[in-house]
Amino acid sequence: MAKAIHSMIRVLDEARSTRFYRQAFGLEVAERLEFDSFTLVYLSNAESEFELELTVNKDRSEPYALGDGYGHLAFSVDDLDAEHKRFQEAGLEPRKIVEFSHEGKLLARFFFVADPDGYQIEVLQRRGRYL
Repeated sequence: MAKAIHSMIRVLDEARSTRFYRQAFGLEVAERLEFDSFTLVYLSNAESEFELELTVNKDRSEPYALGDGYGHLAFSVDDLDAEHKRFQEAGLEPRKIVEFSHEGKLLARFFFVADPDGYQIEVLQRRGRYL
C-alpha cells in the first residue's frame, strides 16, 4: 500500500510562511534543506506523520499564480468554534463557519483561511470521516 507523506506548495517568503503555519496549525520545521537555487522546508506536528513541504525558490520575487487547478489543504480540529475564535484573535482572517449537509444529514462544519501566499486551507470539526 502507498502511504501519503507530504504535500508541496511554493511560497515566496519562508519566514512569513513558517510563522503562519506555526501560529495557525502548530506546524514546526522538521527539516530544512538548503540548495543553490531553492530551499525545502518540511513542516509537521505531533498530530500526524503527514508533512507540508514548502519550496522557496531563491530567484523568485513575484507572487505565484495559483491558477484554477489548486483546491485546498485541510486540517481537522477538536473544537472548531474555539479555533475559529483563536484565528480571529490572531488576525489570521478566517472566513465564516459553514455547515455542509448531504441528504439532510450534517456532513461537515468548517471554515477556510488563506495562507500568506493565497493558498486556501479548510479547517474542519473532527467527526465522521474528518477525524
